[in-house]
Amino acid sequence: MRTFDFKILRSRATGRKIEFKAAALKLKSMKTRDADRLVNGLHDEEFAVLNCLECANCCRTLGPRLTHHDIERMANQLKIGTSAFFDIYIKTDEDNDYIFNSMPCPFLQEDNYCTIYSSRPRACRTYPHTDQRNIISILSTCLKNTETCPAVYNIFCRIGKI
Repeated sequence: MRTFDFKILRSRATGRKIEFKAAALKLKSMKTRDADRLVNGLHDEEFAVLNCLECANCCRTLGPRLTHHDIERMANQLKIGTSAFFDIYIKTDEDNDYIFNSMPCPFLQEDNYCTIYSSRPRACRTYPHTDQRNIISILSTCLKNTETCPAVYNIFCRIGKI
């Protein structure tokens, strides 16, 4: 299993912030359809060689915003009531959003598998967002993800070279 040094990834992404912002501006200058095609294609190429189970940095460091639907789905899979799920796993952050009360994610196992994968939160299902449509509307999120996800970091490096 490959190991990643996430402090180095964050440092490199921070050091390339200006370059990555220029790549984002390049994407903004494109037609939405063309920007989507480019980023979605790079996403597919990156994830053809990167296995999330070798990384799971997002599960260790990012706390997804949880919706009521997410909470109901996870509680159902665990066969507990939503109020019990709240008591055990949830807290409210400074923005009054629901998040897990601990990090890494309480459902992340040592082998990087998720014990609730089939009912994981929507934010987890869509991360790192580089395969979505209308990528231009979420560029700030994607730029932030260059510090956490090696694939997104590589995608922005590649956009910068185009």
